[in-house]
Amino acid sequence: MIKLYGISGSRALRSIWAIEEVGVEYELVKTHFMGDAKKPEYLAINPNGRIPALVDGDLTLFESMAINLYLAETYGGALWPKGDHDQARAVQWSFWGMTEIEPHLIAILLNKIMLPEGQRDAKLVTAAEKGIRRPLKVLEAHLAGRKHLLGGEFTIADLNVASVLSMAGMVKYDLSEFPAVGEWLGRCTSRPALTRARAL
Repeated sequence: MIKLYGISGSRALRSIWAIEEVGVEYELVKTHFMGDAKKPEYLAINPNGRIPALVDGDLTLFESMAINLYLAETYGGALWPKGDHDQARAVQWSFWGMTEIEPHLIAILLNKIMLPEGQRDAKLVTAAEKGIRRPLKVLEAHLAGRKHLLGGEFTIADLNVASVLSMAGMVKYDLSEFPAVGEWLGRCTSRPALTRARAL
């Protein structure tokens, strides 16, 4: 049976969401990112000491996007797009979410919520809120006239980017300037598989 290491209150949520979408049987090994991920038995699985990690037979994977793309391609059915071009675009959008969106949201999260008040830097929040507008404009333009990133159907591309952008709600980033993005994100995050993943 597949083993997925992590907890829902972390970046591992995106891989729990993905495995819930594909519907394959798995065991969620509750692994906290603070203490559990630094224990020798876990470091043997992921030497980076981060979650999530996945073990499927003789395959061990870390990095949430790699895990999600593997799950979709191997088990995902409709979650994995058909055709080489859309498969390449799914990888493209997954990388894009990590490189263009996530760093800004992490900066906001750290400096508004996570760090002790004395260590927070309001200038970094302002810079991140300004910086994220450019990729959000790209996403808004792309979603014009589309229900999902690759067209009409929800795929791993949507899951991966939405799992990153969902942090906007946590940091109270206002998406009203980007209505297509907001509507798309709402469609993605209302999926039953994500509701199940969050409850674990």
